[in-house]
Amino acid sequence: MTAIRRTLPLPATDGRELSYFRYRPIPGSDHVVLSNDAGRHQLIPRLEFDRLIHGKDGGGLDEALRGKLAESGFLRASPKIDVLAERLRERRAYLMAGPSLHIMIITLRCDQICGYCHASRTNMDSVGYDMSEETARAVVDRIFETTSPYITIEFQGGEPLVNWPVLQFVVEYARQKNEVARKELMFSLVTNMSQMTDEKCDWLLDHKVMICTSFDGPREVHEWNRHLARGSSYDEVTRWIKAFNDRYVARGENVKLAYVNALMTVTRATLQQDPRKVVDEYRALGLKAIHLRPLNPFGFATKTWSRIGYTADEYLDWYRRALDYIIELNRAGEPMMEKKLGLYLEKIFTDTDPNYMELRSPCGAGTGQMAYNHDGTVYTCDEGRMIGKMGDPIFEIGRVDDATHREFVSHPTVRAMAAASYLDSVPGCSDCAYNPYCGVCPIYNYVEQGDLFGKMPGSDWCRISMGVCDYLFGRLAREGEELKALLLKWAEVGDRSQAYCVKPGSSMTY
Repeated sequence: MTAIRRTLPLPATDGRELSYFRYRPIPGSDHVVLSNDAGRHQLIPRLEFDRLIHGKDGGGLDEALRGKLAESGFLRASPKIDVLAERLRERRAYLMAGPSLHIMIITLRCDQICGYCHASRTNMDSVGYDMSEETARAVVDRIFETTSPYITIEFQGGEPLVNWPVLQFVVEYARQKNEVARKELMFSLVTNMSQMTDEKCDWLLDHKVMICTSFDGPREVHEWNRHLARGSSYDEVTRWIKAFNDRYVARGENVKLAYVNALMTVTRATLQQDPRKVVDEYRALGLKAIHLRPLNPFGFATKTWSRIGYTADEYLDWYRRALDYIIELNRAGEPMMEKKLGLYLEKIFTDTDPNYMELRSPCGAGTGQMAYNHDGTVYTCDEGRMIGKMGDPIFEIGRVDDATHREFVSHPTVRAMAAASYLDSVPGCSDCAYNPYCGVCPIYNYVEQGDLFGKMPGSDWCRISMGVCDYLFGRLAREGEELKALLLKWAEVGDRSQAYCVKPGSSMTY
């Protein structure tokens, strides 16, 4: 069916005109989901949808449904245009802000060998793969040229703790610069925990650095995915997740905001596990959120795909079973959320946008984030940096020592990325009911299809995104308000900057 959007208005059954919207019959359901540009949605039975469009059976719309459609702006006669325009303006506020996420790859050296490694890491004894203090200073200087009032500096690698002195320098130098810039400044560390010590742990806590780590669930899966030659990668990561979270409690932090952010990557080994067992590993660590991220064909994964990869349908089958179990836990009174679905829920049920770079239109490449390689080369995003490491510099937009932030964001490649990820111009996305909640990655398209402008009907990215939304709206159609009330809690994401934002003039220690 072709979505209705920016076409001539059609008469509703009571004579009023319809506003513009997109729609999708939900597979396996007798309901249709409607959405509009402001992100409003409405689930209606197919019979009511036919009456709405064609006035079938000579009957009018149910009065309660008519009221909901009017309130959400699906009826043109409803005086809601200004309200909806303001909502759209707020949801797209990121377009006027400038890059807020700045990823610093301070080393490529790493002591773990991961089959899906996106970073294309190097061995621990490699030379020439650490960011120098001079380059780090130049990177921070460029970062503070952003027009965004918010800055998050994220340390990645390799394993960032390998270059500990530069990590410390960046935190202290950025804080010093922020005494003048007075932006909302946050730091995030993506670490495998294998180089962590008590001293480093306390320093990171004192300096309010948010901790993110990879945790792939059961021991056999985590160690199959992530090999550590000198010991157990599973033992190291679980020990330090517990240690950090225990210290947050001991310091009196709000543990709803201050906690280790654990991420997992789903590989073929994961799909061979009962999803309940994977979720239970997170529960055993006291973690209340799990992010079931599908594998992307970047970095080492391009070489190991035949061993670790899978189809979109295989992923979705496993993902749905995992969500079924997580929702069961919620109904039994145990809080647990899945972050992929949580991001969609925040966009669907609230007036805010989580500003997740892959779920923006256009995506955040160069306009919401930038990645700074260890040698000072700047890329549109970390995925672009990965492609550069694979030998293709197409997503490189300059160097910190010979270009300004303004030149980075004005680069032709940034413009091309924005054009390729603006959903209203992407065939298959422009008329999709899930357009207000979704996003595309031009780099994924480039790797998989050889073109920034993706052919979405043949894309696993699209198939997975649509599958997640179909699952959500299908269950909402069947289970109604009770499930909605439960899932709304997932959308009520706390502002973690309250725990991690380093404000000018404040003490760095507790």
